[in-house]
Amino acid sequence: MYFQDKSHDHPRKKRIYATYELAHTVVDLMAAICFVVGSALFFFPAYETSALWFFLIGSILFAVKPTLRFSREVHLARIGDTGDLAKRESAPS
Repeated sequence: MYFQDKSHDHPRKKRIYATYELAHTVVDLMAAICFVVGSALFFFPAYETSALWFFLIGSILFAVKPTLRFSREVHLARIGDTGDLAKRESAPS
């Protein structure tokens, strides 16, 4: 589903990759929800402090996303997927 190439043929690599992708998607969704809720709360002056907290939480969640990607790469490298890591590093974005 996620893999166009053959770099994740091993079931363990697929499971690891898919788990991190799912976590990344969940964090992305939670961050978006925090920003929408924070934006809506700013319509009510009594809830401005709550709105700020939602924005802060959303920002922290956005910072978690690259951390998840980095963790996935380290995890895959630790199980011997260093060749694919080098390919992904040299691939144009």
